Amino acid sequence: MAIDPKKHEMPTQAPNVRAHNFDEVALGYTKELADAEALRCLNCKHRPCVEGCPVNIPIPEFISRVKERDFEGAYQTVTLASSLPAVCGRVCPQETQCESKCTLGIRFEPVGIGRLERFVADRHNEQANAAVERPVSNSHRVAVVGSGPSGLTCAGDLAKKGYEVTVFEALHTAGGVLVYGIPEFRLPKKIVAKEVDTLRALGVKFETNVVIGKTLTVDELFSMGFEAVFIGSGAGLPNFMNIPGESLKGVYSANEFLTRSNLMKAYLDHPQTPIQKGGRVAVIGGGNVAMDAARTALRLGAETVYIVYRRSMQELPARREEVEHAQEEGIEFRLLTNPVEVIGYQDPENPRDEKNGWVTALRCIKMELGEPDARGRRRPVPIENSEFDLPVDTVIMAIGTSPNPLIKNTTEGLAVNDHGGIIVTEDGLTSRTGVYAGGDAVTGAATVISAMGAGKTAAKAIDAFLSK
Repeated sequence: MAIDPKKHEMPTQAPNVRAHNFDEVALGYTKELADAEALRCLNCKHRPCVEGCPVNIPIPEFISRVKERDFEGAYQTVTLASSLPAVCGRVCPQETQCESKCTLGIRFEPVGIGRLERFVADRHNEQANAAVERPVSNSHRVAVVGSGPSGLTCAGDLAKKGYEVTVFEALHTAGGVLVYGIPEFRLPKKIVAKEVDTLRALGVKFETNVVIGKTLTVDELFSMGFEAVFIGSGAGLPNFMNIPGESLKGVYSANEFLTRSNLMKAYLDHPQTPIQKGGRVAVIGGGNVAMDAARTALRLGAETVYIVYRRSMQELPARREEVEHAQEEGIEFRLLTNPVEVIGYQDPENPRDEKNGWVTALRCIKMELGEPDARGRRRPVPIENSEFDLPVDTVIMAIGTSPNPLIKNTTEGLAVNDHGGIIVTEDGLTSRTGVYAGGDAVTGAATVISAMGAGKTAAKAIDAFLSK
């Protein structure tokens, strides 16, 4: 049978419809599409796709189950390695990981592994009725700091082995970046809630509104009877450009903007946590967070949304799918452009004028690509006398995040690197005995699946440490 050279398209909402709602853009495979896509898999014996997966999902095996229409068996196969299949099937960059290693991709488009993972996870969640079997306790207690992907994975893997795990979350809802950072139209919050509920059924306890380093310290966790601590607190400290005008009204970090919309429901008519809506919006940056912020601003009623990025489209780090969706929805890309100042309205003669202090424009300079930098990307160089003003009402900085220094500053003997990331060994052990770390708290902002991989590695190491 001839193999279809292209992966089957994912059904989506029409761009002119989805740009005005927060419903999920990608609608998921039907059973027929999943059947057809699974048949493209060559079932390679050397399994290169597995090597490309940070948590080593047995990909050929789960796809074989899909071919057999054993969709529940496929789901159970995925969950041997992944605690969050419905999440990963939506937000993981499969194109640079498992799918980039796919043998079929040498000649044709690779198998849509992520789309099939989402399909089997969604089907399971729609049809699952059986109660989760709670393991017998081994009486060992472990504290997990943060309920993002690394924390949830670590907690889940340990709970399955009988550990009594408590997850401490700073915000009022469990899920970490999955609930505050990724918009509903990419990752519905009911998906995250389902994964959290599964962990609760396994016996994991969640303590929200607890800021480790402020409410409790790592040392106090040990004094409470926890025998090991995993730090998966993420990288929630936003970076800024340090240009004039960043303190003006209407300038947000992407973290604040997305948290207000995603978690605090600022999209409602009378929200308790308001957000600037409408007008002209400039989002600085070219990563996935920038795409999320720009597309959220559009859905909140912005007239025009710009992505302002200092390199070209070729260097844009966001997932190609997200870039294409943004373009289809009408987001304007101002490439080879770099901000140098945020301009605001000022009338010294009328200091009480309500317009004082609000953004009116973003001053930019045009760029050209010069010699490659240390990572091999061509360095952007300003073009002399090319400054111009882009009229905007809101500016959103989406140029990266760093680990919050709170835990580092309140935990004696915890070694960190120059960027504030916690220094760990290959198995996630920090400079403190019994304290492990992983995910963005170690690496800085990275992918969901890499954070999950770190949580999985640390869980294995914690098990070995406490089983001695």
